[in-house]
Amino acid sequence: MNYTLHQLQIFHKIVELGSITKASEALHLTQPAVSIQLKNLQSQFDKPLLEIIGRKVYITDFGNEIANNIESIVAELDQIEKKRFSSADKLSGKLKLSIVSTAEYIMPHFLTDFIKKYPEIQLSMEVTNKQSVIESLENNKVDFSMVSVLPDMAINHMELMKNELYLVGPANSELNKKKYDVDIFRELPLIYREEGSGTRYTMESFIKKNKIPARMNLKLATNEAVKQAVIAGLGYSILPLIGIKNELKNRDLKIIPVKNFPIHSTWHLIWLKEKRFSPVAQAYLDFIKKEIPHIIEAKFQS
Repeated sequence: MNYTLHQLQIFHKIVELGSITKASEALHLTQPAVSIQLKNLQSQFDKPLLEIIGRKVYITDFGNEIANNIESIVAELDQIEKKRFSSADKLSGKLKLSIVSTAEYIMPHFLTDFIKKYPEIQLSMEVTNKQSVIESLENNKVDFSMVSVLPDMAINHMELMKNELYLVGPANSELNKKKYDVDIFRELPLIYREEGSGTRYTMESFIKKNKIPARMNLKLATNEAVKQAVIAGLGYSILPLIGIKNELKNRDLKIIPVKNFPIHSTWHLIWLKEKRFSPVAQAYLDFIKKEIPHIIEAKFQS
């Protein structure tokens, strides 16, 4: 075994950025220097770590396995570096999160005071669909994730706050009764989120439970896109109240009152059961456990 930590760090950066050129820039090295170190690392293995086709780098399955192993080594090195420069009363390092797109209306409020308390912390927050969020967590690329539907995997979780979803339509909708039966869904052109979305999962679960032959009129990638499509009159959808408050206030959208609504779910902070927390991640978990009631009262209760 002759590979070095330097070689492992270089390969890790190539995998992270998907480019030798970008890795060279990020590490402040010349591209030839990076290529030489990559070649020396590759010589230690019988299987290829990556393939270069044209100008694009493709990581092999074996390369991804090695990269996943390197991830923990790099994380430990980062912590050693942080301890070199951090005093006892100063916390620095990275806090890495992945959240479902609807949580972008919520998660910042659970971060603001923590970041103000520890201004030297670097925050990385990926906003995507539920499927990608779970993949990031499963591959140990993040410290925490925020979801409304708990995944079937070995995790710990903490309840943050309740989530309510309503049927919404454009402000000029002719649906003006005080209350509709769920059969109204038979008549409505519905706008769905893409597969892998927690909002879509909740919506489809409700429709399936009530045995409604609903029809999909349109499928869009984000809650924001769905919201704009509803405003434009392209159909109706089921959306979390937290993400449509301004549109309701401005009378761009309106809630269609339906029996058995709102649909209730819960926002959870989740993390891998065997996760070894960095000092930053542990500090955030301790902070959030203590501050949840105060944050909800200050930010979400009118």
